[in-house]
Amino acid sequence: MRRIISVLLLAVMLTGLLTACGGEEETPTPQPVSVESGLPSAALEIAAARGLTPDDINAALKTYVPSGKWDDYYLFASGGHSGNLIVIGVPSMRILKNIAVFTPEAWQGYGIGDLGTEAVLDAGNVGDVKIRMGDAHHPALSETNGDYDGQWVFINDKASARVAVIDLRDFRTKQIVKDPNVISNHGSTMVTPNTDYIIQGTQYATPLGWEYAPISEYKEKYRGVITLWKFDREQGRIIPEESFSIEVPPYWQDLCDAGKLDSDGWGFCNSFNTEMATGGNMEGNPQFEAGVSQRDMDYLHIFNWKKAAEVVEAGKFEEINGMRVIRMPTAVEEGILYFAPEPKSPHGVDVTPDGKYMVVAGKLDPHVTIYSFAKIQQAIADKNWTLDEFGIPVLDFDAVMMAQVELGLGPLHTQFDADGNAYTSLFLDSALAKWTLGGDDPAGYQLLEKTPVQYNIGHIAAAEGDTVSPDGQYLVALNKWAVDRFLPVGPLLPQNEQLIDLTTTPVKVIYDMPMGIGEPHYAQMIKADKLKPINVYPEVGWDAIAWEKSEHATLSGEERIERDGNNVTIYSTSIRSHLTPDRVELKKGDHVVWHITNIETAHDAVHGFQLGGQNVSLSIEPGATVSFEFDANADGSYAYYCTEFCSALHLEMMGYMLVEP
Repeated sequence: MRRIISVLLLAVMLTGLLTACGGEEETPTPQPVSVESGLPSAALEIAAARGLTPDDINAALKTYVPSGKWDDYYLFASGGHSGNLIVIGVPSMRILKNIAVFTPEAWQGYGIGDLGTEAVLDAGNVGDVKIRMGDAHHPALSETNGDYDGQWVFINDKASARVAVIDLRDFRTKQIVKDPNVISNHGSTMVTPNTDYIIQGTQYATPLGWEYAPISEYKEKYRGVITLWKFDREQGRIIPEESFSIEVPPYWQDLCDAGKLDSDGWGFCNSFNTEMATGGNMEGNPQFEAGVSQRDMDYLHIFNWKKAAEVVEAGKFEEINGMRVIRMPTAVEEGILYFAPEPKSPHGVDVTPDGKYMVVAGKLDPHVTIYSFAKIQQAIADKNWTLDEFGIPVLDFDAVMMAQVELGLGPLHTQFDADGNAYTSLFLDSALAKWTLGGDDPAGYQLLEKTPVQYNIGHIAAAEGDTVSPDGQYLVALNKWAVDRFLPVGPLLPQNEQLIDLTTTPVKVIYDMPMGIGEPHYAQMIKADKLKPINVYPEVGWDAIAWEKSEHATLSGEERIERDGNNVTIYSTSIRSHLTPDRVELKKGDHVVWHITNIETAHDAVHGFQLGGQNVSLSIEPGATVSFEFDANADGSYAYYCTEFCSALHLEMMGYMLVEP
């Protein structure tokens, strides 16, 4: 009750303060709250004790979401080198879930014994190397007609060129696929407007299949690819055998985006290192950062993925390591692949909501460059191009460029609102630039304002800000440095995710959120009401990965232990507050397969399961069946127990596993 009264008092106080300060159009030097505001003494005491300014109180009211009420948006943020995906509520900026994707996670029972999730992770292994880490970069929500539909979210692993599929019915990873020809990706996982394909671009060139070739043969043998992973909505899975790649030169491909509306059927990827620098600083050669930054221009990759799909279906491809690949000569001959010059070292290409323009930011150029899709198509029709040294048509820059806008130092990524404005992150300026989209009028592109952020802003995520219908209202700045923003936690600091209110002029930072789980690179923000997550699985005994009833589902009264020689199969149930069976007797050397069904159907009645000494940690949600296996190679007496505090007798929810010598 005191919290509610305090918020009401703050609301009253804010009304008076806005009047006293002349409204939000003014940006005076922040002053402490004063007695002259005529506010209740309790509110004044709170504000004075905490040194709050009118802006502080305004921000607090805009971000406060009372207990029991829900946020307006979900923010899906990559977890960087934690390998996961972080779910955040907006505007509260509360972390709702840390979805395990590329790395095992004990609380979710992901990849620590559970056979289903172990199989998901194993599908992403690299040859004989078991991969249990990841560098999660770019989440992409599934789309219908260019708008988020709230059904799936995809994310890439830059370290090993993998793509994961997460089902938003239960917020769990269901599939990981590995590109057989690429060892690192970055421009991934952008989706086409109806989620027919998931786009993936190489980061660093290698010979296809990352086979050995001397660096002296870089130009001849090293290559990149743009892969189009086919997604089947009905199955909820990527279909590798229906996917394909387009071979590209050994430039380093960076971020990509899919066209929409006017540009539907086309895709766009940045590139850098068109110099094809190969390093060698120990031999006296320039460092990579110097070697890859010598030219004034790199190349925007422009590709017709719909035409590419037709070419593949016509059989005009080469199968390499099981993947269908359109080689460069075919891509040129069939009118699939074109380049356009772009400012050096670009790190962002973003298609405007109407699909008519592409915004490119070069890290070493203070401008953003706007390309016209209509001009691109005209240049292609007119064959207004030269050829690069691999025979790829390079469209004339002046013929395809609509405008350039000087924003500041280190422009990176752009998002959009519903009012014809664009927002670009400025890494070196540590600022967010707001500017206008001018359509076909080059003079209509104008910088409006710059808002400081703390510090070194990278990606940004506006509410539905890269769809055909952006919302505006909120934008999150994903800052790489926190420095002095939060309590010290040692040399490894959290990143700082700042919530920005887009409804004010100028726009304002209204919340600082420390992110101590990983390093978010990119995020997407979706209306909360577009998602329809479940609370309980559809049927007791549900296989969450296969999304069907498990053949090992066990109901109450069906619990049993079956022995066939040294093979033991256990069928268990869990319910508040006991596990059945609560005693398992084995012989040393037994191979054990253990199935556990949570027969609860109550919302939030989750049971965990950990078995001492066997590296097993499971999360068994209401209605789910989970399986694990192990060899009982060490005799002894072991305890197993529920890890979720599910009832007053939670500590009694345990059992003994006895392994006889």
